[in-house]
Amino acid sequence: LLPADGRRSPHRDDQAGCRDPGGEMKKQRAYKFRLYPDRQQEVLFHKTFGCCRFLYNRMLADKKEMYEKTGKTERLTPAGYKKEYPWLKEVDSLALANVQLHLEAAYKKFFREEKAGFPKFKSRHRSRKSYTTNAVNGNIRLEGGRLRLPKAGGVKIRCHREIPEGYILKSVTVSMDPSGKYFASLLYEFPASESQAAGKYREGMEVLGIDFAMRGMAVFSDGSRAEYPMYYRKAQERLAREQRKLSHCKKGSRNYGKQKRVLARCHEKVRNQRRDYLHKLSRRIADRYDAAAVEDIDMKAMSQCLKFGKSGMDDSYGAFRDMLMYKLEDQGKELVKVDRFFPSSKMCSRCGNVKKELRLDERIYRCGCGNCMDRDVNAAVNIREE
Repeated sequence: LLPADGRRSPHRDDQAGCRDPGGEMKKQRAYKFRLYPDRQQEVLFHKTFGCCRFLYNRMLADKKEMYEKTGKTERLTPAGYKKEYPWLKEVDSLALANVQLHLEAAYKKFFREEKAGFPKFKSRHRSRKSYTTNAVNGNIRLEGGRLRLPKAGGVKIRCHREIPEGYILKSVTVSMDPSGKYFASLLYEFPASESQAAGKYREGMEVLGIDFAMRGMAVFSDGSRAEYPMYYRKAQERLAREQRKLSHCKKGSRNYGKQKRVLARCHEKVRNQRRDYLHKLSRRIADRYDAAAVEDIDMKAMSQCLKFGKSGMDDSYGAFRDMLMYKLEDQGKELVKVDRFFPSSKMCSRCGNVKKELRLDERIYRCGCGNCMDRDVNAAVNIREE
């Protein structure tokens, strides 16, 4: 889960595992910090965003044209375009090299995976503004509250977290949010210690069962509930009001741009509130329990059925599972995913009897053995035992 494609969540430590040629297990983690560039650096960032987008579209168009004529595609490089477009030399060359890598990865994914679509052209107005550059021979470094980047020099940065010793900087992704804020995602590589390898179940472990709930996001096997505040639902009226103001502005005007940033800041606040809540909840669970068990349900399919789209997307249960997984693995613990077809809701947590039918409006589980309890708590207990 690397942030190189610029599509990852903003306040999250993404991790991935790899093995170096020497056989030592390596892991990668990204730290995202806020940037405060000056006017000249902002201009350079926007130039780099535009050059990367232009090069991606031009290389994609040339590949398509070449394939239509010859039935083959050749490997294109940014150097072949700098003679025709000399202004590409004004930006970081490694940023352009990463554009080539991203396009090649998109092509490989299209031919290898059936569900992957063909690479699309990047829009100037709708595409995410970001670029990735690699750390080579100390060209990128943190010093004195500034991040030194190629071509841009020292950019003021707010490092709200300390980078542990022994971490090696591999790449940096500079991005700009629709609200106008700049961020830098620093990707570090470090050796995976034994404590960071997920353990196996053993007697005496304290395991928490987690069942997804449409209201409140999750129910736990100890009888408690997450009670997610539904930040998007609370902000719907304001979002609708700001959206109406935007629709009354003339598209492309200065007031249109101002109102668009106001609306983006409203969405950004909801996103930050949600991620702050999910990070704190997953941290409490990771520190309290030795392992956690969840259902391996398809959240995308869940949001598309039974008109649960807004509620399913608002609580971000899938993001919560990802956060809980890497927090547990950091402490040598484990997140277990139970099969989605396991009858957790229909099974009695006391006697093990499975009901043939259970309607959605039956919120209390009643069994012939005398068990009478909340339907979601019963499911969470079954998930924990499984």
